[in-house]
Amino acid sequence: MNNRLKVLRAERNWSQNDLAERLEVSRQSVNAIETGKYDPSLPLAFRIAELFGLAIEEVFESPSRRASGAI
Repeated sequence: MNNRLKVLRAERNWSQNDLAERLEVSRQSVNAIETGKYDPSLPLAFRIAELFGLAIEEVFESPSRRASGAI
């Protein structure tokens, strides 16, 4: 699943560790989500979106929407 996590984090000058502490997850989890190696659970995805003050769809892109070319 594609996401904007790295960009959103960088806009705030947060390290992966800073974000991990705010989300109460490991830095490795943040890295895996940013690189697309791990899809967060739905509760974690909502926590991420809420932390940035965005709708979940503004942070994460559905693979099915990307495949269909929908925006």
